[in-house]
Amino acid sequence: MGRRAKRTEKLDLRLTARAKRTLQSAAEVSHKTLSDFVIESALARADTVLAERQVFRVDAERWAAFLAALDAAPRARPRFAMLLNEPSMLIDPRRRLRGGAISSLVGVLR
Repeated sequence: MGRRAKRTEKLDLRLTARAKRTLQSAAEVSHKTLSDFVIESALARADTVLAERQVFRVDAERWAAFLAALDAAPRARPRFAMLLNEPSMLIDPRRRLRGGAISSLVGVLR
């Protein structure tokens, strides 16, 4: 096994007496200290939780559709391009939104 890293951080927990007895029993039958058992168990669970949120599994058909979407040329969005080329009202405070501008903006972004 690899060299054990020095532990410098502390984590305080509040738990019931029953929960502590259960953890102690599990640590004993695993031939580990309570701290080692809790740390290893918590890290294993953390790895699982994080992996579930970082790895996405899709079937072959959906994967092909995803790749096709990535490879496809972007749709032309002339109103969006126009919006990006207009001076910002944040840059030019004299510029004000005219009536209907918000609904037009929403329509451009769809």
